[in-house]
Amino acid sequence: MTKRHEGGAGPAAEQPEAAVPARHGVILGALVALVVALSTVIYLTVAADDGTPGSALAGNRTHRDSAAAPASTGTWVGSWAAAPVGGEPGTEGTGLAGRSVRNVVHADAGGTGARITLSNLYGQSPLTISHASLALAAGDGTAAAAAETMRRLTFNGSAGVVIPAGGQIVSDAVRIAVPHGGDLLVTTYSPTASGPVTYHPHARQISYVADGDRTEDPTAAPYTQQTPYWRYLTAVDVLSNEADGTVVVFGDSITDGVTSTIGANRRWPDVLAGRLRTALGGGRQLPRYSVVNEGISGNQVLADGFGRPAENQSGLGRFGRDALSRTNVKVVVVDLGINDILRNPRLADPDRITAGLRTLVRQAHARGLKVVGATLMPFEGHRGFTAAREAVRQQVNAQIRAGGVYDAVVDFDQALRDPYAPHRLLPVYDSGDHLHPSDLGFAKMAETFDLYALRGAGQAEL
Repeated sequence: MTKRHEGGAGPAAEQPEAAVPARHGVILGALVALVVALSTVIYLTVAADDGTPGSALAGNRTHRDSAAAPASTGTWVGSWAAAPVGGEPGTEGTGLAGRSVRNVVHADAGGTGARITLSNLYGQSPLTISHASLALAAGDGTAAAAAETMRRLTFNGSAGVVIPAGGQIVSDAVRIAVPHGGDLLVTTYSPTASGPVTYHPHARQISYVADGDRTEDPTAAPYTQQTPYWRYLTAVDVLSNEADGTVVVFGDSITDGVTSTIGANRRWPDVLAGRLRTALGGGRQLPRYSVVNEGISGNQVLADGFGRPAENQSGLGRFGRDALSRTNVKVVVVDLGINDILRNPRLADPDRITAGLRTLVRQAHARGLKVVGATLMPFEGHRGFTAAREAVRQQVNAQIRAGGVYDAVVDFDQALRDPYAPHRLLPVYDSGDHLHPSDLGFAKMAETFDLYALRGAGQAEL
């Protein structure tokens, strides 16, 4: 994650020596010294858990000075995330120059402050963002913002930022009351050509585009273009008093939720987040964690996609960026491996797949993180099904169930398969393609997950 730089306060203005009598000068000097001392104490003692001074919140004021309240306390956690997948086709030259991109995202954890991460991972030239904003949506799925919540974002104190090709940037924090389960609008404007656009194609959420710099326009009127993609944006963190850490769900299209209802937030990590919040409200002794989704459709444990840098980078290649580097991560949930069986017969070796999964677990353990892993669900009836591939799936699942891969196991295979035809999904849980679950199937996955498996982070050891 790109390191965020902190700016210091400038020198206090000095009065000319002849401007006041000596006696008054002594009194004035003492008062100035007292104010400076008190300000220094406040600056040094109010800080967020990640080391960011609390003044980063108090100092980032919007054009309406709406962030002028004292700095908050709490814990930085991930509230939303999406993995960068590749360069958007058709944006190789000009990118989205001269247009405002308004991403609609669904917050999990609420908080009193927020910051975002923008990525130019797949750009081939520097990306200039001259303005960016964050606001609460005025309603579900709309491009209209609640006007009083509009916040101008800054980057190291500046309204604009240049993100080098292959890089990313974290914004300064702004004060904003983010409700859990609310929709946020993150808008960026790029004045110059810079392509390709780094994007996440299977958002299952409609976002918007407007001509010109309309980053701080709260209305939906200029946002006449719709898109099924998330662009540039890869994370929203919140300063939260309702969560103490982050669960990262790391997977493929099943985690990405590619067959879930658009705009309804019915991916299984969404439902899991809701279950955890409800359980905490019921007084169950569970860790207070937010949940973020790092699924990529078509993702494999072992093999990259095409291009340089590789699009749809392998699980092994992206784990450090998309899982281990997420804000205040405590637990990683892995549901990955079916595409290694379906897409690359040469690598469809159960021992190689589970060896790759164990590598992910070792990397997480080195950071003190717990890893919960899932069995691979059935796919008979899908166009890629063969008896040989089914045999590989069964062998991978046997190793997972035996306890030699993950710290804890969630058995999605057992929960969603048809008991009378166990190589297939139960029809009510099948989206129709015989590989991806329906909304009911995603809900069943989340219901199957043992919430108590999230306990014990920092004590993981096979």
